[in-house]
Amino acid sequence: MLLVVPAPQYQPSDYLPILAQLGFALAFVAFAMVVSHLVGPKRKSVVKDSSFECGIESVGNARTPISVKYFLTAILFVLFDVEVIFMYPWAVNFRQLGTEGFVQMIVFLTLLMAGFAYVIKKGILKWTGTNA
Repeated sequence: MLLVVPAPQYQPSDYLPILAQLGFALAFVAFAMVVSHLVGPKRKSVVKDSSFECGIESVGNARTPISVKYFLTAILFVLFDVEVIFMYPWAVNFRQLGTEGFVQMIVFLTLLMAGFAYVIKKGILKWTGTNA
């Protein structure tokens, strides 16, 4: 015998607690911003308005171009780091996966190392020279 449970019928009043919480949150943010603006100090000076970074004087423009190699290295780090994360569940379940799991990991590592060899061949990890 199959029991069919009817889908619950939600009323607009069922969403009232969620809307009330959202309203309270927005009201608190607005209140905190207005009070901090009204109560906060308003002393301005050249020293207070200058940019500050760990006690080091700012030199040059912040909009200077950065080498693409920096971004490529960062992306490669994240890529290989995420791929290594996939190895942890495999290592934990190594015995249960058996030979098929081992072969699959060998294929995975082969593809990973092929990509790493390609990156090294292209010279992406070299910081000197003009290879891009």
